Parts: sequence; structure tokens; C-alpha cells
Amino acid sequence: MGEIIGAVVTTLIFVIVLVMLASCIKIVPQANAFIVERLGGYRDTWNVGLHFMVPIIDRVAKRVLLKEQVVDFAPQPVITKDNVTMRIDTVVFFQITDPKLYAYGVESPIMAIENLTATTLRNIIGDMELDETLTSREVINTKMRSSLDVATDPWGIKVNRVELKNIIPPAAIQDAMEKQMKAERERRESILIAEGEKKSMILVAEGKKESAVLEAEAEKEAAILRAEAKKEATIREAEGQAEAILAVQKANADGIRFLNEADPTNAIIQLKSLEAFAKAADGKATKIIIPSEIQGLAGLAKSLVEVGAAEK
Repeated sequence: MGEIIGAVVTTLIFVIVLVMLASCIKIVPQANAFIVERLGGYRDTWNVGLHFMVPIIDRVAKRVLLKEQVVDFAPQPVITKDNVTMRIDTVVFFQITDPKLYAYGVESPIMAIENLTATTLRNIIGDMELDETLTSREVINTKMRSSLDVATDPWGIKVNRVELKNIIPPAAIQDAMEKQMKAERERRESILIAEGEKKSMILVAEGKKESAVLEAEAEKEAAILRAEAKKEATIREAEGQAEAILAVQKANADGIRFLNEADPTNAIIQLKSLEAFAKAADGKATKIIIPSEIQGLAGLAKSLVEVGAAEK
């Protein structure tokens, strides 16, 4: 019986030793850090890997996450410079850079960041009017990040970014803004319609102007063509007349040359003159004055005619 009890006690002691040895082995995962205390005081900060500690004397006081963390804080009431109360909620992106300062620097670090964010936001918005607040998100974000980063540095926390999630003005201000935006949209619509009508009228006027210019150019070209055609016709007519005159003159010259070559007598010349006077009269003249030389020639011609008749 005593041997059985002894074996049980030995086994129990062995199991307890194994459990204590297992509890002394700690594995720190990636992006984590362990704060180790010995007898209640800070001893060391364990990073990623396998670590051993003394049983009972050492203990892991705090496990710290080193990843970037995001905290969304509830809307905070703030008052602008022109006494408008509105609610703003913020989102803070932070990362723990010193696990020891984070563990021992401040009690409830997240609550401390939330309160610090609220007070910093009230200070910044208090120096800005409503319109400036609604249009200066980036300015507010930058100022808040700078202030929070400086304030949280003793806590081992680095604030990477601060964003204003929502800016909620009072209902009356929202209604006024909506009416203002509606009026602005209507004004822009009226301007666009007026500009469209103006452009349309300008295009119509330009079309009429171009049409009138084209018509004038067409009439001008038609007049030029008509003038050129008339000019060409006149030139052809003048050329025809010139050719006719030239032909007449040539015929006259040929006749004169023929007469010169025939060596006519004075009687024949006078007879030809008489024929010319007959043609000049052409049965239309009522009175013709004939020179005395031609009258004598006429008598001579009559005598010749009588002599010819007698011979027959």
C-alpha cells in the first residue's frame, strides 16, 4: 500500500514539474511583444521567438500588439467660432512603438487617446467658422495628427493618421444648406440654359452670315463670268467686223489692181463713175447732182449706143 501511495505521489510531483517547466517556456508570435516582470518589477521586453522565465518569480505582465490599430470614436459635440454646435466623429490610426512606455505610461491608453482627441478637436474647431470647418477637413486632420502624436509620444504610441469621419451640423443648418445648394444648382442650370441659347443664336447668325457671304460670292462670280462672256462675244464680233473690213479692203485693192493692170481709158473711168452714181441713188434719191464731166460722158455713152444699133 505504501508503495502505491509513493508511486502516486512521485507521478504527481513529476506532472507538476512538467507543468511548471512548460509554463516557463513562452513563444512570442509575430507583431507582438511581452512585458515580463520579476517580483512585481519590470524585467524585460520579449520580442518574437522562444523565451524562458523563472517559475513563480517571473510573469508576463502585459501582451502588446505592435500592428497598426484603428479606433473609431463616437461623435463629439463641438462649437464653431460662429457659435454653431455640431457633432463630429473621428477615426484614429495609431501604432505602439515602445511596449514598456505603453504598459507603464498611462492607464487605459485607448480612453486617454479618445479624451485627448475630443479636447484637441474642440480647440481646433473653436477657431474656425462653420463654412471653413466644412471645407477644411484636410487642415483639421493634419492639425489633430500633429497634436496627438506629440501628446502620445510619452505613452509609446505613434499616431499615424487622423480622419474626420462625419461632420453633422444641426437640422436647421442642414435644411438651410440644402436650400442653398438647390438654389445654386438652379442658378447654374439657368446659366447653362442661357449659354446654350446664346451659342445657338450665335451659330444661327454665323450660318446666315456665311450664307449671305456665299450668295454674294456666287453673284460676284456669276457677274464676272457674264462680263467675261460678253467681252469674248464683243471681241469675236470685233474680230469678225475687222475680218469683213479687211476682206472689203482686199477686194477693193484687188479691183484697183485689176483696173491698173487693165490700163482703162478715161472714157471707161467716167462710165464706171456713172455706174457708181447710179448705185448711190439706188432708186431712192429724188434728185442727184451730176458733174458736167459725167454729163458729157452720158452723152457719149448714148451716142455709142445709137451707133451700135445702126450697125445691127
